[in-house]
Amino acid sequence: MYLKVQREDVVRIPPDRLGEDIDVLAKEFTRSNLEGRVGADKSLTMIASRVERVGEGRIVHGDGAVYQRVRYDAVVFRPTLQEVVDGQVVEILKFGAFIRFGPLDGLLHISQVMDDRVDVDEENQRLIGKDTKRDVRIGDKVRTRIVAVSLNERAPRESKIGLTMRQPGLGKLDWLEDERKKGGEARKRRK
Repeated sequence: MYLKVQREDVVRIPPDRLGEDIDVLAKEFTRSNLEGRVGADKSLTMIASRVERVGEGRIVHGDGAVYQRVRYDAVVFRPTLQEVVDGQVVEILKFGAFIRFGPLDGLLHISQVMDDRVDVDEENQRLIGKDTKRDVRIGDKVRTRIVAVSLNERAPRESKIGLTMRQPGLGKLDWLEDERKKGGEARKRRK
């Protein structure tokens, strides 16, 4: 889920840059140091804007850099348990598929693809239902639900997010559209 929040943090301005405009430096280092990072609230900062210095910076003995408190608006991405997300299949492996939603990828294990036994066709990069013959390929748009979240603060792209499609209303968007059309036709026949 994307949120707009206001945050305060401290950025380090190196001593070799101290002759420059401190407001410009505060904005530059806030963006370069905080964008793309996972914060204490387990959200990934996407964009930092409206950066303002708060008070005077502090110089740490033996370092020479200025540690400046800043306040800024941030657009953050926070995946939450049970959240339903739309994404795209970006990789098929023998144990499942990776789904990209927002800035992160989640794992859709083969046991969570559908209520059918799933075969993996690694050569053609697809997952196939044994009885239903439904398949999932790279590039397919899918609707999933988040069932596990473990964000890696040091390397956000290595975060572990578990997904499922084994519930009504979840699955490949083409499947959902087919089910919607079948439901509409059944209602017409009853009338």
